[in-house]
Amino acid sequence: MPDVSPLPQGYAQPAGERLPLPDASAMTPAQRQAAQALIDGPRKGVYGPFLPLLRSPALLERAAKVGEYLRFESVLDARIRELVTCAVSRHVSNQFEWTMHAPLAVKAGVAEATIEALRLGARPKQLPPDEEVALDFTRELLATHGTSDPTYAAALRAFGEQGLVELASLIGYFVMVCWVMNVARTPAQASAAGPGVDAFPA
Repeated sequence: MPDVSPLPQGYAQPAGERLPLPDASAMTPAQRQAAQALIDGPRKGVYGPFLPLLRSPALLERAAKVGEYLRFESVLDARIRELVTCAVSRHVSNQFEWTMHAPLAVKAGVAEATIEALRLGARPKQLPPDEEVALDFTRELLATHGTSDPTYAAALRAFGEQGLVELASLIGYFVMVCWVMNVARTPAQASAAGPGVDAFPA
């Protein structure tokens, strides 16, 4: 019988979840209000980074709004958003975001071979031009904390000023929530399908 337990986050042993969902009876009114806002919004539940963020309801509400815009309303195409989210979650070895967004990336039109290359820590090949630009921008920003003039110019041509700013913000947002989950050892959802990511070096 296959193991259906959630993929753990973090590679220390034991890798138990540090900040799980608090019991409803132990929540403060502010926590209950923040949780209900997530349930009533497009996410339809409290999971992933919002489990640890629930310890700071005001921060959760503000982070959720930023993420809601970047995920659902950004001028960037969904295919680009999902590809970049996968690249970020692979970079920081986050199980939750990887297992959530890898299937969404494929559904949005990213090639399965591209996602598998990212999962293995390799640079995907034969990408559409806009994906090439987005991935170059993402990897350079993650590695150097900025972008060179050629990379900036290519992203500006591909996505415009608003798209470029939202691309950099998307990268920063997902690094932040991945870091929070890495610290909290928030596991992937129990329903997650497909392989997770291994710690670097793979």
